[in-house]
Amino acid sequence: MSETQQEAAAPADDEPQPRWTHTAKVLVSSLWFPALFFFGFLFCYLLAFHNPTPHDIKVAVPAPAARQLQQTLDRAVPGGFEVHPVRGGDAALRSAVLERRTAGAYLPDPDRPALYTAKAGGFEIEAVLQQVFTPIAEHGGASLKQIELAPTAPKDAMGTSLFYLCLGLTIPSYIMVMMMLRATVLSRWKKVVTFVASGAVMAVAAFYIALAMDCIVNRPVCLLYMFMLSLGVSLTCYGLVPFVRQFFPGVAIVVFVLLSMPASGGAIPVEMVPAFFRWLHPYMPLGNLVDALRNEMYFDGVELFRPLLALSLWILAGTVLICIGYFWERHRVRVARSGGDAELTPSDLEEAVQDPTFEMPHPMPVRAATHYIGASEPMLTGRIRDTGEQPLHGVLITVTTTDGRQLTRTRTDEHGAYSITGLPEGFVNIVAGGPRRIPSIKRVYVRDGTVAHQDFVLRPRPPEQPPGSAGASATP
Repeated sequence: MSETQQEAAAPADDEPQPRWTHTAKVLVSSLWFPALFFFGFLFCYLLAFHNPTPHDIKVAVPAPAARQLQQTLDRAVPGGFEVHPVRGGDAALRSAVLERRTAGAYLPDPDRPALYTAKAGGFEIEAVLQQVFTPIAEHGGASLKQIELAPTAPKDAMGTSLFYLCLGLTIPSYIMVMMMLRATVLSRWKKVVTFVASGAVMAVAAFYIALAMDCIVNRPVCLLYMFMLSLGVSLTCYGLVPFVRQFFPGVAIVVFVLLSMPASGGAIPVEMVPAFFRWLHPYMPLGNLVDALRNEMYFDGVELFRPLLALSLWILAGTVLICIGYFWERHRVRVARSGGDAELTPSDLEEAVQDPTFEMPHPMPVRAATHYIGASEPMLTGRIRDTGEQPLHGVLITVTTTDGRQLTRTRTDEHGAYSITGLPEGFVNIVAGGPRRIPSIKRVYVRDGTVAHQDFVLRPRPPEQPPGSAGASATP
């Protein structure tokens, strides 16, 4: 091993030797994301879907029979149904279902009892209504006639195509933010424009692909709703990054996948999941898009105010978070430049976040406090001091390959420390410098599974002599 390799492999004098606490922190930092998925799937998916049970499913019935029928339903399925009395006969029952005021309707005619259903509102609800009302009708000595008022698209037999269509917009919108965080050459606003353009492209592509499969209804206005969902998710995710930092992947997965899917009412109707997910449903973007598409495609656009308002508020929330991050970034740049750091740029401050689901990490800075819970493990660390052994804050650290290709940049924290991960195995060059310091360059060997360490001592630049001063060199 060369002398440079030996220096890189040797631990710093002021770094503590690994102990059991060190190992525990490394394990927690490495396993928190799979643990989140494990418990998230157990408590969100298994809990929500293992035993779908009707809760307060609204059923319209003629007013004179409402009280007696409610008692019958309470005995058959306690808490499962909520009877809504209507006046006006057959037409009123149909209107209650088509206007989404109730999930179904029942006409207790002694000779020809009828059940009005809407498969587009949920296949499982339709099945439950048939299961419960068939014996009620037969008890009166007649056969139940089912009347389907809102069938699904011809090739959407289970009525779940809208859910998968909406899911196909949600998850890529989150992943797009993760990938754009690695595009360090793009400004904040170029990334926002990319989210807007990508959301429009995904909405158009998803709609017409689903239409070609004959699993949705041709209502082009739905393109707007789909675009709103993609934009709300991507902007909110991007706006959250400066505030949740290295925990961003976990926060985004919890909000937009683990909680949104069971609360969406797309795979299992929201009336058949536990109370917590029923409570979440009006607020989550995925469920609101499912509702908006259902109501537009199958119910002539009724009940659109709430889902469109919710999607608009998600877009607004993302926009506000991005603006707050922008002004916070500008403030930090002004403070740094007032302290003499003229080289600091807004791109240096954007939080670099690594998604634990990616196998090949990209070179990027991480927090200098090693083994911080939720943070990526560093591959290269160090401290920058002046000749008086005082830490230097805000020193620019640039890591390049041996042929000069830049890999990543970062700046030292208030303790003069820096930390970087995702570097390729082999030799890299580390350049440290500032506007008032003489730059220094070191070559270090890094490899996976170990932490290379490189400190710097930077000397101040000599003051520049003005032309014609006594100390200036005379021109022959």
